[in-house]
Amino acid sequence: MVDLYPAETEPYESGMLDVGAGNHIYWEICGNPDGKPAVALHGGPGSGCTPGWRRYFDPAVYRLVLFDQRGCGRSTPSVGDPAVSLAHNTTHHLLADIEALRDHLGIAEWLVFGGSWGATLGLAYAERHPERVSELVLFSVTNTSRREVEWITRDMGRIFPEEWARFRDAVPPGDRDGNLAAAYAKLLADPGPAVREKAARDWCTWEDTHVATVRDYRPDPRYQDPEFRMVFARLVTHYWANAAWLEEGVLVREADRLAGTPGVLVHGRMDVSGPPDIAWQVAQRWPDAELVLIDEAGHGTGHTGMAGALLDAIDGYGRAWPKKTA
Repeated sequence: MVDLYPAETEPYESGMLDVGAGNHIYWEICGNPDGKPAVALHGGPGSGCTPGWRRYFDPAVYRLVLFDQRGCGRSTPSVGDPAVSLAHNTTHHLLADIEALRDHLGIAEWLVFGGSWGATLGLAYAERHPERVSELVLFSVTNTSRREVEWITRDMGRIFPEEWARFRDAVPPGDRDGNLAAAYAKLLADPGPAVREKAARDWCTWEDTHVATVRDYRPDPRYQDPEFRMVFARLVTHYWANAAWLEEGVLVREADRLAGTPGVLVHGRMDVSGPPDIAWQVAQRWPDAELVLIDEAGHGTGHTGMAGALLDAIDGYGRAWPKKTA
C-alpha cells in the first residue's frame, strides 16, 4: 500500500462563493498558505470533494483548493431537491465557476488535479485557460463524449449482459432504444417520489457494476445514502444526456493548446468502463504529457499502482517549490 499524506489535514480557510443564478459553491483551502497553488476537480458529476483528495498533496508544499461543484456536496442549492432547476448547471457554468474561484482567491495559476469526470472538466478548463494552469495531473481520463456515454450505457452490456438488461428495462419501453441517460434523467424529474428514488437506485446500481472489472473492486458505500444517490444520479444523467455540452472529440482535437504545459495522465489498462484509448489520444496531441498506464488497475484510485503514480507526479511538481512551515 502507498502511504498518502494524512487524512487529518484540515482546511485553514473556507467559504461560499456566489456564482450567480442562485448558486453558491462551497470551497476550502488546505496545506501551506504560502505553498504551491493547486485545485482538485472531483468526479461524478455530483460526487463532491471529499477529504481523500487532500491526501495526494504534501501539506508543507501545497496550497490546495477543493470545492464542491454546482448542486452537490456542500454547495447550494442541492439538486437532491427535485424543485431545483438544472438549467444553469452545465460544463460551461462549471468552467466559469473555476475561474471565478481562482480570481476570488487571488491565484495567478495552479496545478489542476482531477479524475474521471474531473479529468474531462480539467482538460476543458486547461484548454480554455492554458495560461492559468501550471501543470495538469489527471487520472481515469474521460472526455464525456457521446461515444463514451454510449459505450458505458449500452456497449458495456456485452460485458455485464444480465445487469445491463435490468438497467435498460428500468426505463419505459419507448425509451429503451434511445439515449438511456436522457431516459433516466426524465425519470429523475418525475413528480412521483417513488419513481425518482427507484431511478436513482437503478442508475447507481449500474454505476457500481460497470466499474467492477478488477478483482479488488469494492462497491461504493456512498450509493447507500439516498440523498447522495439522488444528487449523483440527477447530475450524471443531466451531463451524460447532453455529452457535457462539448463538441464531439473537441478535447482530443484541441489538446495541442496545452503545448508548454507539463502534465501526467494516469490510467488503468483494465479500466473497461473508461477505456485507455481516450488518455492515449489526448497524449498524442499534447506534446508535454506523460501517459502512465497501470496494467492491473481499473477505474479510480483504489487499484494497484494508481495512487502511487499520482503521488509521484504531484510530489515531483512540488519539489521545486520551497517548503515553509504551514
